[in-house]
Amino acid sequence: MGLSLSDRTAHITQAEIRVMTIECEKVGGVNLAQGVCDLGVPREVMEGTTDAIARGYNSYTRYDGLPELREAISGKLLCFNGIHADPSTEVIVSAGSTGSFYCACLALLNPGDEVILFEPFYGYHVNTLLAANAVPRYVKMRSPDWRFDPADLERAVTPRTKGIVVCTPGNPSGKVYDTQELRWVADFATKHDLFIFTDEIYEYFVYDDRAHVSPLALDDIRDRTVMISGYSKTYSITGWRIGYSVSQAKWADAIGHVNDLIYVCAPAPLQMGVAAGIGRLGPEYYASLREEFRRKRDLLCAALKDVGLTPTVSQGAYYVLADVSHLPGADSKQKAMHLLAVTGVASVPGSAFYVSETGDNLVRFCFAKKDAELEDACYRLRRL
Repeated sequence: MGLSLSDRTAHITQAEIRVMTIECEKVGGVNLAQGVCDLGVPREVMEGTTDAIARGYNSYTRYDGLPELREAISGKLLCFNGIHADPSTEVIVSAGSTGSFYCACLALLNPGDEVILFEPFYGYHVNTLLAANAVPRYVKMRSPDWRFDPADLERAVTPRTKGIVVCTPGNPSGKVYDTQELRWVADFATKHDLFIFTDEIYEYFVYDDRAHVSPLALDDIRDRTVMISGYSKTYSITGWRIGYSVSQAKWADAIGHVNDLIYVCAPAPLQMGVAAGIGRLGPEYYASLREEFRRKRDLLCAALKDVGLTPTVSQGAYYVLADVSHLPGADSKQKAMHLLAVTGVASVPGSAFYVSETGDNLVRFCFAKKDAELEDACYRLRRL
């Protein structure tokens, strides 16, 4: 029979985000493909980390994270999200929000269970489900507001459906779900007895007087919701891998044991750095973050409009989907490569976020860049 790869690897490929980053490096271009967020790390976070190293926080932590961080997250949940969560039983710190989602999937889903995602989706959500031997199913959202039809949820559900993923604010769409839409999801999940997995990593990046509402704050679905979030984006520490999940204790316990098996724990001094950031950074930090990124969004969208790459102006997160239908190429990958060749600006093909052909005329840009780099990208784009 011979040695071979596992069956699951047949469905998992390198993310287009990574592929385009490599292509950008080859030509020395400006990378607006990957959501790296290369802005400065807050001083409070860095000082909290170096202080933790000096104080000896360099060994394993408890599998669910240091108590200082779990308590800080619990306090933040109460103040910012209106959610009461027991830091000792309901908060699990993991290796980034991706790690948190993976642990939740392994703990709560069986092979063959179906999970509904909204399209356009984040590719790592799909690949994580596939790695857990779950089956993704899709419900399309429609631009420019990225609304969905509740009737489409009913058409997507089957007897094998076990969960639904809500990413708000959304990647790649920048969609911020309003209360009515969350109510539709809540009623649907309750009717069909589904888990609701939420990705809220961009919860502080919300624009134009919108507000982030966490599904976990809806009391009637508290027992079926698993909130996934983290501080990679908020504190510009994407390489630190500090994320967390929040759920009922009966789910959190299983998620924590899977986290122990796969990751053992998140890096101890980095946990302390994030805890310091949560504790020391006041509302003004998050307000300035929103304003700074709104300005960056408007800068990029103006350049895209100038050259006919019509953007759907994001409501949140730090991505923009743009229409590239008039560029040469048979699909979004070819169009993205043409854009890179002509301007030196890397984007992500829209096909990375769709199973349907809708993504063939879209690409995604990330505007979480230093001003000089973003302005250079806008200058280059205007070559079109």
